[in-house]
Amino acid sequence: MENFPEGKYLATVKIGPKGQIVISKEVRDMFSLAPGDALLLMADKNQGIALQPFSYAESFWKAVQQVKDEDK
Repeated sequence: MENFPEGKYLATVKIGPKGQIVISKEVRDMFSLAPGDALLLMADKNQGIALQPFSYAESFWKAVQQVKDEDK
């Protein structure tokens, strides 16, 4: 999309018959994603769906644990 801030991207994707989506080349390049890379899928009925490179999982789980610890 034109005139989008640097480092940002917005697009629509379609779900194929096997439940697969295609990640656009621009986004694959932005995150250095290659075939076979693992992604972390997070879903929340109220907030939606997010995908992150699996390498972000450790920092994500630490943040979740921190929130859980603060709630105690």
